[in-house]
Amino acid sequence: MALRWYSNVIETTDVSRLARWWAAALDWEVMYEAADEVVIVPKWARELSAKLEFHQVPPGLVFVRVDHQKQTKNRIHMDLAPHTSDDRDAEIARLESLGATRIDVGQGPDVSWTVLADIDGNEFCVLSSREV
Repeated sequence: MALRWYSNVIETTDVSRLARWWAAALDWEVMYEAADEVVIVPKWARELSAKLEFHQVPPGLVFVRVDHQKQTKNRIHMDLAPHTSDDRDAEIARLESLGATRIDVGQGPDVSWTVLADIDGNEFCVLSSREV
């Protein structure tokens, strides 16, 4: 038996705002929305999920409301990678235009990734371009 990676949960004081930011960043869509929870999934997931086996369905992101602000560095973060046919710098600029900020978590100047924070301060990385 294997478990399916169902979702990652991100806490925030404003679920709609942060969920919509990540939906724009990833080009995903809102699948479910309530006052205290929003779920986003890849746009193709609704159509394709019905055709996939349970364990092949991609995970979503779930945003849940909390009353406190983020206070420390994330213990887990997302790594995002552009395809080699995409302009990595343009993708970083697009994320920054959405409100992401470049941050220093001690990564040093010679790394092949860029560390950013979303509009709530959650760290994530944009890796070097990849084929797969």
